[in-house]
Amino acid sequence: MHEMSITRSVVDICERHAAGRPVTSVTLEIGDLAGVVPEAVEFCFEACTRGSSLAGARLSIERLPARGRCHGCGAEFAVAAYHHPCPACCAYGVELLSGEELRVKELEVE
Repeated sequence: MHEMSITRSVVDICERHAAGRPVTSVTLEIGDLAGVVPEAVEFCFEACTRGSSLAGARLSIERLPARGRCHGCGAEFAVAAYHHPCPACCAYGVELLSGEELRVKELEVE
């Protein structure tokens, strides 16, 4: 389960930015195509924050839908998976606009 190491990295990032102050909440953005299971991150969060400045912090996860743009016709559309054609013209030249994000959006400290 790579979500444990991802969650540990998120905690490390938050601790660096909190600079020793207690953290009360963390908001993560996770794209639908990021390859990360948000429920697994939630499960790992308590274990990874135990004994840190994030102990007891609230975790909020915002899921970001995948969006793409066709290079052929310019249509923008929801992307369900990699390598799917444009629903407007059936071309495969699709640029991914969003959906791979994995970032700390917000950190609330005391």
